[in-house]
Amino acid sequence: MNVSGLSLRDLEYVVAVAENLHFGRAALSCSVSQPTLSAQIRKLEDWLGFDIFERAPRQVLVTERGQHVVAQARIILGESRRLLELAQAGGEPLSGTFRLGVISTLGPYLLPLLLKPLREAYPKLRLLLTEGLTWPLLTQLEQGQLDAVLASGAVKESDLTELPVFFEEFVLAVPRDHALATVESVSAADIKAEELILLNEGHCLRDQMLHVCPARERGVRPGDPLQASGLETLRQMVGAGIGCSLLPRLSVAVGALLDDMVAYRRLQADVEPGRTLSLFHRQSFGRIRDVRLLREAIRSALEPTGLVRLPARTGV
Repeated sequence: MNVSGLSLRDLEYVVAVAENLHFGRAALSCSVSQPTLSAQIRKLEDWLGFDIFERAPRQVLVTERGQHVVAQARIILGESRRLLELAQAGGEPLSGTFRLGVISTLGPYLLPLLLKPLREAYPKLRLLLTEGLTWPLLTQLEQGQLDAVLASGAVKESDLTELPVFFEEFVLAVPRDHALATVESVSAADIKAEELILLNEGHCLRDQMLHVCPARERGVRPGDPLQASGLETLRQMVGAGIGCSLLPRLSVAVGALLDDMVAYRRLQADVEPGRTLSLFHRQSFGRIRDVRLLREAIRSALEPTGLVRLPARTGV
């Protein structure tokens, strides 16, 4: 069987359809027209002699034999990216395209502090940003779709390497007319479980909130009204007097539009409530030097603010 007609682009189409289970969305993600994508996949199926996808009017499924094709396509694409990584590793530091994933509870607050100094230090860097939840981002990282992910929380049963970047404390956000708004010293025990607003399932910050605060006592269930899809919605719920919550320190400093409606208090505890943000990358990634340089750039951007705690530098 002659493989000269097989292209990496065709394999990208296959993986995109497998991930989206929709030809239109797959074409959009590949920046190509749907007829072109469909025609190339059909051509590949004809070449293989079997269908990769089962097509129905309102549904696309991966066939049993197609699952093996998709898995192998991911391997081939990952190895091709590794060739590019090896080539870029020998060039200028932090130059070319770098695909960074950032969790949604951090991106809007870190990036305004980082992007300008990063661009000044590395003008040839083309930073492509993806914002989302921890586990989908780490899955994209494992599959080679991202080069690194900035997230918080332990990653179990994974071959990913973790580089701690900084520690960010949590502060309590309460309505300005709340009883705790004028209290100098606040502990987790002062927070009423029935008042605590949580992020929706899927946010690592939700689990970290529950570790600190007593909301678990109320038996949090799907449909609980004291839940928010993101930090800004959560902050607005606090401002509306619906309840209180924990916010990461950077989000307090950057998102100050509701300061006349929301008061912030530091929590007193034996163990400082907060989260460690780390850069994760694949062990086989060919641009580990660039990941470490990115870590130093983030630390350098944050150090003058005094908003986070940086670990001792041990070299790049």
